[in-house]
Amino acid sequence: MNSHAPNIRPVIRQLDDSAINRIAAGEVVERPASAVKELVENAIDAGATRIDIAIADGGKTLIRVSDDGCGIAGGDLPLALSRHATSKIDGSDLLNINSFGFRGEALPSLGAVGRLTITSRVPGEEAAQIAVAGGQAGPVKPAALNAGTVVELRDLFYATPARLKFLRTDRAEGQAITDVVKRLAMAEPFAAFTLRDVSGGGEGRVVFRADAESGDLFDALHGRLAGVLGAEFAENALRIDAEREGFHLSGFAALPTYSRGAAVAQFLFVNGRPVRDKLLIGALRAAYFDFLSRDRHPVAALFVDCAPTLVDVNVHPAKSEVRFRDPGTVRGLIVSALRHALAGAGHRASSTVAGATLGAMRPEPVAPRVYQMDRPGPAARQMSYQMQAPAPQPGFAETTLAYSARVEQAPEETPQGPDEGLPLGAARAQVHENYIIAQTETGIVIVDQHAAHERLVYERLKHQMAENGVAAQALLIPEIVELSEGDCARLLDHAGDLSRLGLTLEPFGGGAVAVRETPAILGEVNARAMVLDILDELADQGDSMTVQARLEAILSRVACHGSIRSGRRMRAEEMNALLREMEATPHSGQCNHGRPTYVELKLSDIERLFGRT
Repeated sequence: MNSHAPNIRPVIRQLDDSAINRIAAGEVVERPASAVKELVENAIDAGATRIDIAIADGGKTLIRVSDDGCGIAGGDLPLALSRHATSKIDGSDLLNINSFGFRGEALPSLGAVGRLTITSRVPGEEAAQIAVAGGQAGPVKPAALNAGTVVELRDLFYATPARLKFLRTDRAEGQAITDVVKRLAMAEPFAAFTLRDVSGGGEGRVVFRADAESGDLFDALHGRLAGVLGAEFAENALRIDAEREGFHLSGFAALPTYSRGAAVAQFLFVNGRPVRDKLLIGALRAAYFDFLSRDRHPVAALFVDCAPTLVDVNVHPAKSEVRFRDPGTVRGLIVSALRHALAGAGHRASSTVAGATLGAMRPEPVAPRVYQMDRPGPAARQMSYQMQAPAPQPGFAETTLAYSARVEQAPEETPQGPDEGLPLGAARAQVHENYIIAQTETGIVIVDQHAAHERLVYERLKHQMAENGVAAQALLIPEIVELSEGDCARLLDHAGDLSRLGLTLEPFGGGAVAVRETPAILGEVNARAMVLDILDELADQGDSMTVQARLEAILSRVACHGSIRSGRRMRAEEMNALLREMEATPHSGQCNHGRPTYVELKLSDIERLFGRT
């Protein structure tokens, strides 16, 4: 019996196409941004090089996508509005998908919940148009269109008014549409995108615009990312290009000192498709794990390309999640490629550090501007000066000579040293017993001596641990941790990796594991709590950094206590030796928490502070 209707025997019914389409729309079209995503992806699949999007009222009353793609023949328009009708696959192999769309659900779903009009023209034929409202399609009619396709969706969710109550404000929905268009624009740098808000009628205003890029793929991608994410990201991004076992990783990742307070600037793509995948996000987090504190997040735009048979994109109706055939290879590729790029950056810190420093320097208020009409003439100024000049006083001439405008070479002045040609220059002074002032050929460098030396000692300790391994402390009585069989199997799958970090686990029958050894450097630990923390992280991220985090936290603490303390005076040769070691040590541009260890100021910027430009 049906618990919701106990007096009625349930009857199995075949739903009609209209109801089926409305149900499908709930999976595919959650909000106006979902509709924009589906329509723009269709335009990209059609080979469009120019895509124009117009929205009104956050996409609730109007979404119009125009493209210059291959178009749809007039005779195929009714079929395009049928469920599971598509030109992108033949259905014989669902693991060999080379297009964004393939399910054949977007257009019929949109037509079921809104008023949809499609106008299209293929080369050599006349343009045609079809309209559908609430799932009811009209006849195909002749239309006027030069080329490509125009899809217009009005009154989204008018057929399912309950869905309208779950939409956010026009501003929030418009921002979501902008984010979707920006992600798709990143994946297609050779196509032009324009997003226009036409609320209220007329031409509206351009919300986002990205012109087609030229050059090779990396140049085009760099230019597109500069336009979408800003010039600061382009200046502080490292080029990523690596390949492993059929997977190719490309894109750009920012320096650790150019990080964000939330994971809002992480853009991941698989075969050009924007995705939000736990595996990829976890790999990105692991790559920056040692360079950022837990409250900071890396910035990156990464593209994973592989044969379609190596990845399953038919996991979710919105196609925002994927499943790799060999996830370990993809994760290892991302982590190793990013760490190699970060190591190659050496001591480099982000350019925004200097900008923030200059922004913190506030010049003294200046006198109000004097306009030309308020200035006395040259003759009046000379007469006034002569009339107000004091009588000559004894000894006054001698004091003026001491401040002559003539510049002479001081006898103790030394010529430029060879160290000034190096990236961090030559040490010139130490202020407040913590900051080293170094002079370069083009400006000055201010170094936090404690933070810099802490990073150097930390890198040295990590290198020693990698070479000699992690010493394990055997437990006199192994600790038995009771788990479910599923948790036990998940944990033992990672037993090899944990053993290399000094944590040795063995099966103990049923769902129990025996903890035989723990990392010696951690001292006494609560083995059960550590195992449960690892399991939680595995369930959330698919991988665990708990043991490594604790080990590196200890190394960081040792490095902090073993580094140069604030307040210690340093000799010139010690300061220069620290600068040279920073130049030779990767990751020395940021401390163990991702903060910069030095700031470089160009002489031109310093002169601008004093109004000398």
